[in-house]
Amino acid sequence: MLNLVGKYDQMLNDGAEVEDKLLLLRLKEGSSEAFDVLYEKHWQNVYAAAFKRLQNPDLAKDMTQDVFLQLWLKRAESNILNLPAYLHTSVRNMIFNWMERERKFTPVPDLLLQLKVSMDQADSAILLKEFMEAYEALILTLTPSQQVIFRMRYQQDLSTAAIAELLDISRKTVQNQLNRAVTQLRASLTLISVVLLFSHH
Repeated sequence: MLNLVGKYDQMLNDGAEVEDKLLLLRLKEGSSEAFDVLYEKHWQNVYAAAFKRLQNPDLAKDMTQDVFLQLWLKRAESNILNLPAYLHTSVRNMIFNWMERERKFTPVPDLLLQLKVSMDQADSAILLKEFMEAYEALILTLTPSQQVIFRMRYQQDLSTAAIAELLDISRKTVQNQLNRAVTQLRASLTLISVVLLFSHH
């Protein structure tokens, strides 16, 4: 009985994939009706993926609209083999690009707390500003993948398992990238903090 259910589910999945391919062919020819069908069929999954990452319904809705807008604008040049996978990758990349632009995930290391207690209140504000400018510049020296993973971990406070799931990579890869990023940043941040402390005394 279970085998029959499994085969039935597979037939449904195969049928949905064939339907997508036929609709994509029509979309490539400029069919707005095909686009509407694809949108109604897939928008909820795209929205769910965006909301899971952003936790903001309005922003997730905007991202969803943008994903399908790009699908329509690039209809003539795209050769999509698996539409759900394509849409998932599109919304993921769009979110990461948005996060880079907005700088929503700058972590504040423990060094900042040490700096704050080392200075009086007036000097601390100046020191913090200078430190953060240097800190942001250092983060930009990381590879793009290290930047994304580092910021997801320390500002969004996501676990390595959650990051691995969202990025579709192994947890070991996430941990390796984090270790490299932290090792690279730690020495530079310590040196910067010492220089700033002495320069303000």
